[in-house]
Amino acid sequence: MTDTEDFLTATRTFYDTVAEDYADHFRNPLADRPLERALLAAYAELVGPDRPVADLGCGPGAVTAHLASLGLSVSGLDLSESMLTVARREYPALRFEQGSMLELPLEDGSLAGVVSWYSSIHTPVAELPRLLAEFHRVLAPGGHLLLAFQTGDEPLRLAQPWGRPVTLDFERRRPEFMAGLLADGGFVLRSSTVRAQDTALGETADQAFLLARKTG
Repeated sequence: MTDTEDFLTATRTFYDTVAEDYADHFRNPLADRPLERALLAAYAELVGPDRPVADLGCGPGAVTAHLASLGLSVSGLDLSESMLTVARREYPALRFEQGSMLELPLEDGSLAGVVSWYSSIHTPVAELPRLLAEFHRVLAPGGHLLLAFQTGDEPLRLAQPWGRPVTLDFERRRPEFMAGLLADGGFVLRSSTVRAQDTALGETADQAFLLARKTG
């Protein structure tokens, strides 16, 4: 098994195992996060109403549904079929598909927007250029990408969450490093926002949000 297959299998197994627990715990992931809601609203305005957007690594679909409420024609994609079972149950009016962000089942230039909301955090650093190349491929010229991730240099290892027998690393990145990869990958950075960690929300790192546009 290759390193890529290893991390995909580990990620899928982790989220298949904790899907229901995760969905219960993060039922309202944007509650008490006004900055995040404002960033998503700005993103939706930049993309434009009824434009096609993919929420990649959508998990149980709450952010996908929020994007839909902002007027976007949005669908979700996730590696975990168990996560998608939750998403389809909770948001039956929306479309959710199973797949890998490294091999998106989408045509070149078919999207006006891509959202990766804390979904690149399990991708090894060596695979990040490939991941961003897939985002670039499916975006139309001028399309917008929104990335959210935790900042830092060391991963957070989550072991046996909710008593489940699984462990996974959550990678943290430096915003300037990710911005450099975006520039190398054919994106123009439009904004970089870092919000200080909120311990009342259980956060242990600052949160970063990069908004970029595909050139052309």
